[in-house]
Amino acid sequence: MINADNQQFSSSGVARARAPQSLGAESWYRNSGKRLFDATASTLGLIVLTPVLLIVAVMIFLYDRGKPIFVHRRLGQDGESFGCLKLRSMAMNAEERLQGMLESSPEMRQEWEESQKLTNDPRVTRIGKFLRKTSLDELPQLFNVLKGEMSLVGPRPIVQDELPRYGSDAIVYLRVRPGLTGLWQTTG
Repeated sequence: MINADNQQFSSSGVARARAPQSLGAESWYRNSGKRLFDATASTLGLIVLTPVLLIVAVMIFLYDRGKPIFVHRRLGQDGESFGCLKLRSMAMNAEERLQGMLESSPEMRQEWEESQKLTNDPRVTRIGKFLRKTSLDELPQLFNVLKGEMSLVGPRPIVQDELPRYGSDAIVYLRVRPGLTGLWQTTG
């Protein structure tokens, strides 16, 4: 079993899971080069995309007078928890509504338990549907990349409850920074 601190528990005690050390150019890229690229590209991206972020944030605020940025706790590299930033695409009371929907609909509960998503989620706002379809809701994660909590490309940032799905591969999954984009984003 693995906890949020990326510690593997066994009958013999606790062992911290870390990526093996590499030598040479590959090591430089993994330890410094990729981070340098992420910081540079996210800075440039923020410079170019800040007007878009501001316009969309104002539109979300005007829609329902709620906070346009949503912060969700996710697991990052080495199991460190961080606040993953997104433009809010759901109604203000989305968490409370979810609990009610799951209690009243066995079909929705099953779908949620299998994928942590709902195909036709009634909590998503009209503007939220557009943001999700265009992935604009992910743009604030450029700040997460700049802070070093995420990378531009990597595995999907997950919540603690999803970690058991990865089984013994969870250790490998947590070795790298989660990505703003990756295979999960490009394949639907």
